Amino acid sequence: MNTRLFDFAWFPDFNKSIEELKNLAMDENWDYSKHPTGKHPILVNYIHHTFCKIKVENKIEYEGEFCCFNTGLVTENQEEIYGYLQNNKKPGTTIPYYFIGWRKSSNRDLSKFSKLAEIASYISDPSDLIYDTKLELRTNIDHIIQDNKERFPVPFDTMDNYMLSNILHGTIEDAKRRVRRNYKTAIPQYYKGKLQLLLPLCLQTKANADLALVIEKENDIYRASTCLTLDMAINNARLIAKPDDEWLKV
Repeated sequence: MNTRLFDFAWFPDFNKSIEELKNLAMDENWDYSKHPTGKHPILVNYIHHTFCKIKVENKIEYEGEFCCFNTGLVTENQEEIYGYLQNNKKPGTTIPYYFIGWRKSSNRDLSKFSKLAEIASYISDPSDLIYDTKLELRTNIDHIIQDNKERFPVPFDTMDNYMLSNILHGTIEDAKRRVRRNYKTAIPQYYKGKLQLLLPLCLQTKANADLALVIEKENDIYRASTCLTLDMAINNARLIAKPDDEWLKV
């Protein structure tokens, strides 16, 4: 099953559609905070991956030549927002649908659907959203450094590996203490079909995170073997919900 949005729907002007979705949804900064682009890359990533998930879950609703899907976003008045599409009637095309626009749940265009599409589901066990401080965290420091050093900020990206390893050990212990004080410090992310948790790595000052440590639960322990830039982390975390912790914001 091909789940890519552009294989399913033809957009007359995708960038314009993204701008319209941003304006219709609750106010949110969809640009990167560390390396802003002046555009809305987080929203672009969000809508592509959200569509893939709902396609796999068979959550697109069809009525005659029309269909709709739930974006998972809402307006300022908490109305759900849907993608609204029609059969693509362009001769010779392999793309089955044509994107008409975004529609609030109250829009008359959606009245033709006996049932409105459901949101994507990422969580099967709510306990996976909470970092269990009783479990051991086993961290592959060598792998994090060797495979991700280009993600580290200056001057850590050129630092001696032994020295950086010592700094990382201390930084991870700080993150563990922080999540014990506030469970919201561990932010869930969705990546390649897996629910993971992110912890802040504050290398330069304890007030600001520089990287995100990726944690996976395996049986009765946690494992960490990679880290992400904050821009990468927000892309993955925003698929589930808008992070409200101070270290990872949009």
